[in-house]
Amino acid sequence: MKFVCYADWSELPASVDQLFALTEKESLFFSRTWFENLHKHGFGDDQTLLLACVVDGEKVVALLPLMQTGGEHAYPVKHLYTSLYTLLIEYSGNRQILACLIEGLRALPLHSLQLEPVAENDLSLHELEQTMTSYGYTCHRYFSFYNWYHRTNGESFSDYLAARPSRVRNTVGRKQRKLKREQDYRIELFTKGHLDQALADYRAVYDASWKANEVFEPFVEGLAKNLSESGWLRLAILYINNHPAAAQFWFVAHGKASIFKLVYDEAWKRYSPGTILLAYLMEQVVDRDKVEEIDFLTGNDAYKQDWMSQRRQRWRLSCIDNNPQTARGINPISALRVKLKSLKEKVYNR
Repeated sequence: MKFVCYADWSELPASVDQLFALTEKESLFFSRTWFENLHKHGFGDDQTLLLACVVDGEKVVALLPLMQTGGEHAYPVKHLYTSLYTLLIEYSGNRQILACLIEGLRALPLHSLQLEPVAENDLSLHELEQTMTSYGYTCHRYFSFYNWYHRTNGESFSDYLAARPSRVRNTVGRKQRKLKREQDYRIELFTKGHLDQALADYRAVYDASWKANEVFEPFVEGLAKNLSESGWLRLAILYINNHPAAAQFWFVAHGKASIFKLVYDEAWKRYSPGTILLAYLMEQVVDRDKVEEIDFLTGNDAYKQDWMSQRRQRWRLSCIDNNPQTARGINPISALRVKLKSLKEKVYNR
C-alpha cells in the first residue's frame, strides 16, 4: 500500500473508476462526472490539482481530491455549486489506508487542509479527522450552511403533496387552472438528446429572470451534457405560448433526486410557473423515478421548507498540522511534472 499524488485526472489509474462507481452511489458530487466537469469548466488558472491517493497494488482504494492556489494550504476540489464533499474511500474503518494517506500528506509542503462542505454524519471524514488528530493535527468543524431534504419512504406523489402545507397545494392547483384557462402551455422534460435547443431555452429563461446572466454557463451546460449520457439529467422547461417561461435543472442518480437550478421569466410571474414546474418534477421523481430521497442542496430559503420535511447541516472541516518536523520542500506537483516531461523527452529522442 502506498501514497501517490497525481497532478491531473488523466493520470489516475484506470482502477479509480471502481472507486467512483462505489462513491457516486452516495452522492453525484462524489462522481467522476462531477469532478471532471468541474476541472474542465470551473477551474482557475491559478489552481493546481493535487489528487492524493492511496494505492494498493494496482487498485486505488482512497482519493482525496485537493487543490492549491499557492502557499502551504490545500482546499477541496469544489465549485460554488458543490453541495457535498468527502474522502473517497473503498471502505471505511481501515486505519492502514488512513495512516498511509496522512503520512503521504505530511510529506507534502502542506500546513493545513480545509475540507467543505461535509456532512455531519460522514463516517469516512470522522475517521480521517480522528486519525489526523492522532498524528498531531488540530481539527475543528465550522458551520457552513443548511440543507433541506425529504425522504419519500415509498409514498406516492399524491401522498407527498397531501402532506405539504395547504398554501402549497392551493397555489399549485389554482395556478395550474389559471394558466390552462388563459394561456396555451406545455412542459417538456429532457433527459437524453435534443439538449442544444433545451439549453438555449434554459438560457433564455435565465436571462429573463431575476438572476440575470448565468456566470458559470460553460460549467452548467457541460454538466447537463455529461449527466444526459448517464440518463441522470432531468431538465424541465415550461413553455407558455411556445415561449420558455420557466426552467429547472435536476439530476437523479442512484435513488436520489437533487434540485440544482430553478429559474423563471418574471413576465409570467402571475402564473407561478416555477411552482407549477416544481410540482411537475416532484411527481416525476416520486412516481416515475421512484427515488428514496429528494435534496434541495444548498440554502435555508423559506420556500424550501414548504417542499421538504427535514433539515441538516453542512460543515467545514479545518485540520492544521502542528508538527514542526513535517517536511517542507519542493512542490511535489512541480517535481512530478518535471519528471514526466524528462521521461517523455527521453522516449521521444530514442
